[in-house]
Amino acid sequence: MKVFFLALIVALGGFLFGFDTAVISGAEKSIQQVWHLTSWEHGVTVSIALVGTVVGALLGGWPSERFGRRSTLFGIAALYLVSALGAALASQWGVFMLFRFVGGLGVGASSVTAPLYISELAPAESRGRLVALFQFNVVFGILVAYLSNYLLADIGPDAWRWMLGVQVVPAALFFGLLFLVPRSPRWLLRKGRVAEGLAFLERIDPDTAQQDARTILRAAKNAKSGSLWDPAYRRPLVLAALMAFFNQASGIDAIIYFAPRIFGMAGLGQSSALLSSAGIGLTNFVFTLLAMSVIDRFGRRTLMGIGSVGLVLTLALVARAFFAQQLGGLGVPLLLFGYIAFAFSQGAVLWVFVSEIFPAEVRTQGQVLGSLVHWLTATIIAFIFPYLSEQLGGGVTFGFFALMMVCQLLFVLFMMPETKGTTLEGDVVLMH
Repeated sequence: MKVFFLALIVALGGFLFGFDTAVISGAEKSIQQVWHLTSWEHGVTVSIALVGTVVGALLGGWPSERFGRRSTLFGIAALYLVSALGAALASQWGVFMLFRFVGGLGVGASSVTAPLYISELAPAESRGRLVALFQFNVVFGILVAYLSNYLLADIGPDAWRWMLGVQVVPAALFFGLLFLVPRSPRWLLRKGRVAEGLAFLERIDPDTAQQDARTILRAAKNAKSGSLWDPAYRRPLVLAALMAFFNQASGIDAIIYFAPRIFGMAGLGQSSALLSSAGIGLTNFVFTLLAMSVIDRFGRRTLMGIGSVGLVLTLALVARAFFAQQLGGLGVPLLLFGYIAFAFSQGAVLWVFVSEIFPAEVRTQGQVLGSLVHWLTATIIAFIFPYLSEQLGGGVTFGFFALMMVCQLLFVLFMMPETKGTTLEGDVVLMH
């Protein structure tokens, strides 16, 4: 219970990640009108936070390794606080962009540090479930953002400011609860602070603490190289990059960011579009909860295989509906709910898989790589989505996403190994 409680606190960084990602969906149309933005300017406005996530993911590994996971998490919480206040109170477009960028820094650094900390804390037999707490909180944050947007939509012309500003509350809570979180025992041991690291391992499991400490110290002593670009790490590097790329090539963040707009394209009114967006958040929440309960039982590869097949089918059917102009009723919304239900697989597996496939000496760098590719892809797709949907239509856009998921299915079938139950100290079959 102690480990679960600590993992849950750290996973609140995922809640803020999800909330910050989805909250813009309810505000983006108002923001476009307030500052009279063109479609390209609007794309930049929505994707600027994702530019911040790229930078945050790229730079987040350094403080995590230099100052520790816990200290970095405090900095991330502060970034979320500043971003929420600044974006809500911004009076100029440039100022708004700056604070959304700051929030993106927090999201990017969080995607590196939080799964890393939890994976180093968790026992092997429950690591998948505990690291998946991060993704669970991401989708919970998305759900709360959608519901918050729906409830605040009619309070007046400045509703969009309240939508963004309410994030101050969970950000402050996250900052306060971090005082209860200790440093990572694996980080302490690798930094030579053996007594502190061993003391915490004994709090987790006194029966295995001594053996775990010896294993961690031996792995640190025998580490071949501290560079991710060493040929010995080529295979996990490729696997992490492809996993992260396909996660975003499904269009998941574009759908989360622009859900009301997509439902509007499908013929729904503004209120129904916002409510349907909340339905996406609820579906995502329920199926991520399901993924958490089975990821350590069925494994990472099995979930990815099932999810990939479902994503191909649902995205292809959405594309067909747009091509055939069959947009009346609830057809497209229901198909997108089905899409989100299958997307639970890659959402739950991504951060677990990336945290498991690298040995200790390059784990932080590997997490940075996975996060960087993930956010670079997300930024590009979010930036071009408004233009593609306006110029090429929903059929071509969702057809492209379906094609990408065919490629993901091939990756799962022919390249992706199973990592369930592996240790974090470099004896994984990936290295051979």
